[in-house]
Amino acid sequence: MPTATKAARSRSTGSALPRYLLRRLGTSIVLLFGVTLVTFVLTALVPGDPIAAALGEGAIQNEATVEAYRERYGMDRSLPERYLLYLLALVQGDLGTSIRTSRPVLEELSTALPATVEVAFAAIVVSLAVALVLGTIAACRAGKVSDQVVRVVSLVGLSVPTFWLAIMVYRLFFMQLGWAPGSGRLSPALNPPPRITGLYLVDFALDGDPVGFIDAAAHLVLPVVVLSLFTIGLLTRFIRSSVLEVLSTDYVRAARAKGLSSRRVIVGYLLRGASLPILTMVGVAFGALLSGTVLVEAVFAWPGLGTYAYYAAINLDLPAVMGVGLVVGVIYVVINLVVDLLYGVLDPRVRLG
Repeated sequence: MPTATKAARSRSTGSALPRYLLRRLGTSIVLLFGVTLVTFVLTALVPGDPIAAALGEGAIQNEATVEAYRERYGMDRSLPERYLLYLLALVQGDLGTSIRTSRPVLEELSTALPATVEVAFAAIVVSLAVALVLGTIAACRAGKVSDQVVRVVSLVGLSVPTFWLAIMVYRLFFMQLGWAPGSGRLSPALNPPPRITGLYLVDFALDGDPVGFIDAAAHLVLPVVVLSLFTIGLLTRFIRSSVLEVLSTDYVRAARAKGLSSRRVIVGYLLRGASLPILTMVGVAFGALLSGTVLVEAVFAWPGLGTYAYYAAINLDLPAVMGVGLVVGVIYVVINLVVDLLYGVLDPRVRLG
């Protein structure tokens, strides 16, 4: 009888996972539709005339030129018509044409996005590695000197303005000390790697070019340091709180009573028990890094999504602005979907709920 019950539970858990995946995918599709609607509406409400910004004072006086531009970019149609055309174009993989450069927005984003993904991914990996160590130490030694030191360090990381830190780091380590390159993704003397993923580190590694790989890694150092400081402070405080909650559970006390080593208790019980809330916060932090690097990219002349969004905004390049808004929305939806799916894999109770 117990065997039959166990088998029934196993079948129930196995069938629950596909249903859970389908529910999450359905929710994500609805959210993506909402992202397109919000992006379109907010862009349509932006004050100013993008055609005037693109043509300039002289050409704007020519009515034929203005009408040709409006017809080309669909601005002579009503908002519902423009939105339907926008959705039809999206289905075909067309994000429109940039008013500023006359190039496809998708092509420009495919160049800018990998640069941001590379620096953001490096920053979240560094931040998580450091925060796991600091947060666990602070939780296991709560109330002691080491805990106070970690809490002060995390508070400093949260308090220092990122743009000010970027300027100071750039001035000190590049301009004065010359310890690290200060701008761009690569030194002017080197050519970019053959495009495979758009991530220079990955592409140089796949191309077997150690010189390019080291140079690209060196250019990542300062932006990653700046982006990591705030994220380390955020994750450290959150990990400390999560681990503290797990410390008071019965199964951790039982593990310690059995005489298990501290390393095994920390890795196998504490961090595993606190993994779900930590996973959520890591997803949120990674999304914030991907969409919030504008100032850091400006300081280090990093040709990423933030820099592209800045120039699109100041030039009223609405197709480009809509493309950036859509990409940022998709990033958050995809990250939330991945986190939800990992939740279901790590904890069967989530997918059975």
